[in-house]
Amino acid sequence: MEKGTKSNISGNQLEVAVKTVLTGKRFELVKYRVWEKNPEKYGKELLLENVPFTTVYEHHGNTEFLLISEKYELKIRIECKWQQVAGSVDEKLPYLYLNTIEAMPEDSIMILIDGSGWKTGAIKWLKDAVKQKKYTTEENKHKEILVFSLTDFFTWANKTFNR
Repeated sequence: MEKGTKSNISGNQLEVAVKTVLTGKRFELVKYRVWEKNPEKYGKELLLENVPFTTVYEHHGNTEFLLISEKYELKIRIECKWQQVAGSVDEKLPYLYLNTIEAMPEDSIMILIDGSGWKTGAIKWLKDAVKQKKYTTEENKHKEILVFSLTDFFTWANKTFNR
């Protein structure tokens, strides 16, 4: 199997895990582009899929999910990144981080990052950048960015949606 194919399968499995956990917590899974045409047809506990935004390059981008909950007062964009084998995806982490602070409109963003193929220091760089609020301006300092492994995500979901 090609490296790219293997990474895509694993990345898709990460997305499936997110869907499984959150639909199990009673969130309705809906494609964003279907929902936006008639949002009134849907409930207030939603997991929207394939959510668009305009990137820092002013191109069309998509994020895997947007979690919206009236009950838990949440609106959080979820970006999934998996790296099973060594490659160049980790070099895109600074671009991802800049998009979270400058381009994604939500105030809460979760970066779900996992796999064993990341270069040494890549995930640490991302977590440090988030913690130190690197490259933030007064305009975007209020943003909450979470960097989670799949295990961290499971723990967060269980704590957050069991209250």
